[in-house]
Amino acid sequence: MDDGAIIDLYVARSEQAIAATAAKYGAYCYTISYNILHSREDADECVNDTYMKVWHAIPPTRPRRFSAYLAKLVRNVALHTYEKAHAKKRGGSQVPLVLEELEHCLSSSTDDTEVVDLLNGFLEQLPQETRQIFMSRYFHFQSIKEIANARQLSDSKVKMVLMRTRNELRDKLAAEGVIR
Repeated sequence: MDDGAIIDLYVARSEQAIAATAAKYGAYCYTISYNILHSREDADECVNDTYMKVWHAIPPTRPRRFSAYLAKLVRNVALHTYEKAHAKKRGGSQVPLVLEELEHCLSSSTDDTEVVDLLNGFLEQLPQETRQIFMSRYFHFQSIKEIANARQLSDSKVKMVLMRTRNELRDKLAAEGVIR
């Protein structure tokens, strides 16, 4: 079933919308959630919470890219779950590592919309493979090894691409006055 038809099911308030979403995007949402939480039960719960959020959001929202919309929702649900579970301790997931890696780039009190616009522009100018590696690490919270295996690259190559891209991002944000 295509995304437009699934969205139409949500608009029509058909419970088949959730089943169609699960059939098409369940594994995708689970992977994002699991990469953040590293718990099957918590990942499953986040995916189910995401379906509920979509149910309540459509209508009136009608996302242009349903897969990206779902990814953002499940990521936010999983991050919220992670924050609650790890308020006083660090877990074994990639979240602390990823946040630590980006800390020098994004520690700013600047308006969030300005940073988002700059980040989107930065990502658009990157070569496709570099952008995909960057997004795999910092949006999908994949480990270096997972990215390397998926792209048939060495771990050191992935680390180098990420380091150079973070440095480019930091330079871009500094040039725009977002960070010092």
